[in-house]
Amino acid sequence: MELILATSNTHKAEEFASILGGVRVLTMKEAGFSPEIVEDGATFAENAMIKCRAVWELAHRPCFADDSGLCVDALDGAPGVYSARYAGEGASSEARNEKLLRALKGVPAEKRGARFVCAIACILDERTAFVVEGTCEGVIAEAPRGEHGFGYDPLLYLPEYGCTVAELSPEKKNEISHRARAAARLRERLAGYNAD
Repeated sequence: MELILATSNTHKAEEFASILGGVRVLTMKEAGFSPEIVEDGATFAENAMIKCRAVWELAHRPCFADDSGLCVDALDGAPGVYSARYAGEGASSEARNEKLLRALKGVPAEKRGARFVCAIACILDERTAFVVEGTCEGVIAEAPRGEHGFGYDPLLYLPEYGCTVAELSPEKKNEISHRARAAARLRERLAGYNAD
């Protein structure tokens, strides 16, 4: 099976290909186009489907797209779909992390629950479109910890593992991350797909 991923990031395409196993994953550029897609959905699932539909309209070939971010309970789910732009367009991961820590200043540990969420939208044919999601639950730490990962990884502490996401080995992260869990659900759906 071959799927077009709504991204220009070859690393992301390779990561998904390794998780999906036996599926050839192409970037939009490899498929011969690179549209500008405006992600203006209110949820991760909506944004993923917006990207997926844009690719489907151009290619009419099986495709998928993901959208993900961090949701913090004490901030009513923020930064949510604005995770990448939380500290303004083009802001660094450090700036986003600093803004998040300022927003949670004085909030006790028991109210710092948070999770990474990943939604993957997939369109396989005219009749088959769906969204799967995966989460990675934790608590926002008082300060960044760890050298691995990127984005908010140094701030999401996982009590079950006694460390932040940025302190996990890359192998362990790829096993338990929100993206890995969503991709595993996508793999299950693809395995059960029968193009009549």
